[in-house]
Amino acid sequence: MEIGMLWFDNDPKADLAEKIQKAAAYYQQKYGQTPDLCFLHPTMLPQNGAEAVPLRSPLAGVEIRPSKRVLPNYFWIGVNRQAGEG
Repeated sequence: MEIGMLWFDNDPKADLAEKIQKAAAYYQQKYGQTPDLCFLHPTMLPQNGAEAVPLRSPLAGVEIRPSKRVLPNYFWIGVNRQAGEG
């Protein structure tokens, strides 16, 4: 992903799936595309990022990847351009 949207959500009442769903819905509304990739800080993942492989979120079609370049409570969400290239 070369271009994405940075989304902040520190709501302690919302779980990770809800936060990603909000970010994806806003991205879809603003840019007219459904996001399929989301980077977040490893500490936001279950078991503090112990699972190093990409995960699928409860939101169908959005791949979750840990990245220390993204601060906690931020989500870098967008479209993976490599997924459609062949």
